[in-house]
Amino acid sequence: MSRFVRPAAAVEYPSGDGQPMAENDWQLMAIINSVSALQYHYRDRPDVYVSGDLFIYYEEGNPRARVAPDVFVAFGVPNHKRLIYKLWEEGVVPAFVMEVASRGTWREDEGRKAKLYERLGVPEYWQYDPTGEYLGLKLKGRRLVEGAYVPQPVVESLDGMLLLRSESLDLDFRVKGEESHFFDPATGERLLSRYDQLAARDAAESRAEAAESRADAAESRAEAAEAELAALRALLDEKRR
Repeated sequence: MSRFVRPAAAVEYPSGDGQPMAENDWQLMAIINSVSALQYHYRDRPDVYVSGDLFIYYEEGNPRARVAPDVFVAFGVPNHKRLIYKLWEEGVVPAFVMEVASRGTWREDEGRKAKLYERLGVPEYWQYDPTGEYLGLKLKGRRLVEGAYVPQPVVESLDGMLLLRSESLDLDFRVKGEESHFFDPATGERLLSRYDQLAARDAAESRAEAAESRADAAESRAEAAEAELAALRALLDEKRR
């Protein structure tokens, strides 16, 4: 027998499974808008990590023990890009998780994932159903209380808007029709999604270009006026001679 001990094979934790992020445009837009809005909101916080559709591995040595929330936020970890999120290395469970319902995912979101997030100790777990086909109410929230999830109250206004307050994020989430947005309750301002950010950038660039064009036009008028004045002075000088 060899007197050398064969080292244990390194465990591989894949970053993907070949499955698409979303089943339809409603689910895709809800995920992208929510993740980008939260990333932008926490952009100056080096201790807040926001991601979505990223594998979270929760048992060291077991690559099958994984879950990929549509949206999640973790506090107390470095804000940098990751391929995967290992709980035993990060040392922090996400404080907020949201799953966006679709035909192929909502039953798992309602059952297995809810139990898993509860067992992992995720303080806040939400489900959002953009089309309203699967959950009944488009928005559901759960809050961890003494190790078990309890429902969070969803406020519905007379015009049909739904509102849910996140204690973990200190933000509001409002749903009306097919539109959903996070809001800062302290300021009442809507968090900008990726599309909002691009639109604001394009608008700022358009304003800058318009201001530059006005400045160029003003400079041209000034040059023309100066040239005309110089011509008049030359004419007067000639007459005086």
